[in-house]
Amino acid sequence: MNKVVLVGRLTKDPELRYTQSNIAAATFTLAVNRNYKNANGGYDADFIPVVVWRGLAEMLSKRLKKGSRVCISGRIQTRSYDGNDGQKRYVTEVLAEDATIIDWDGPQGGSGNAGAGNGFANDMNVPPAGFTSIDDIDDEVPF
Repeated sequence: MNKVVLVGRLTKDPELRYTQSNIAAATFTLAVNRNYKNANGGYDADFIPVVVWRGLAEMLSKRLKKGSRVCISGRIQTRSYDGNDGQKRYVTEVLAEDATIIDWDGPQGGSGNAGAGNGFANDMNVPPAGFTSIDDIDDEVPF
């Protein structure tokens, strides 16, 4: 079983792109605190790349911004690509299938569920047929 749930804050605004077939894909990095203190008494964080597809991607890119706190659930995926220098690069990222905005200051204020409870079906979040990775959006700029 490949299932992950993360709670963290966005390190920058989501980046929304569209495939040539006009399918939305958003990417962002989630800073997730570790649950133990370091030698200085603070908490270290892991920075996890996240990919979201279709309707959920569009909605999250409109409502999230740098510093927004969100809970995402999905699966871990790995992929590789050849960099501009010819070297093979490997990427591990989370493919988000559902999201809950924990602190959001949108038009209605408060927090809200960005998943299926707001009319976004789960199949809106999976990659489109024929696409194996986010690299299929733009082969020249892998992210």
